[in-house]
Amino acid sequence: MIKVIAFDADDTLWHNEAYFQETEKKFCELLENYLPQHTVARELLSTEIKNIGLYGYGIKAFMLSMIETAIRITDKQIPNSAIEKIIEYGQEILNKPVDLMDGVSDVLSHLKGKYRLVMATKGDLLDQERKLKKSGLESYFHHIEIMSEKKEDDFRKLIRHLDIPPENFAMVGNSLKSDILPVLNLGGYGFHIPYHVTWAHERVEGQVEHEKFKELDTINDLLAYL
Repeated sequence: MIKVIAFDADDTLWHNEAYFQETEKKFCELLENYLPQHTVARELLSTEIKNIGLYGYGIKAFMLSMIETAIRITDKQIPNSAIEKIIEYGQEILNKPVDLMDGVSDVLSHLKGKYRLVMATKGDLLDQERKLKKSGLESYFHHIEIMSEKKEDDFRKLIRHLDIPPENFAMVGNSLKSDILPVLNLGGYGFHIPYHVTWAHERVEGQVEHEKFKELDTINDLLAYL
């Protein structure tokens, strides 16, 4: 039944969240004279969630949320040097190399020609385009979709654009919330590959029980089902 396979990018094709976690730790250490680190982390997450509707996802949104959080918890007393340091933290992530997951190139090579392959990811357009170019994976994909959100309506539009019914569509990703559950709800297939760290906003409690759902250990395991 599957004719099109869509892949999430961040933490499915290449490493990403670990860089954000490292930066968040440095941010919390920078402000620990104002609040305990765990409290700074909680305040930052609250700011990020509040700002999703304004800034979307990605490094630039993360930088703006760090700056806003720092201004708020220091009661506007944060020195300019600390703001500069926060901007540097964000730029460091932007300049990170694209580190592919093990087996990604081999799996895409095996599937290309047998299926239409799509990259379907959310985030900042410029940043995701930059990472895709650095990754060397662009030639594997029939279509690139960089989305502001990954909800049922967003996948419905993508599937309609691909001119297939949902039962011909499979999504591969690390987020149950953003990659898997919306596609299952539409009638497609979901292959979940958990990453070792997950942003708190993407976590889902409980197990998924669905005839079109598979949880895999690595992307290499995908070939056993396709």
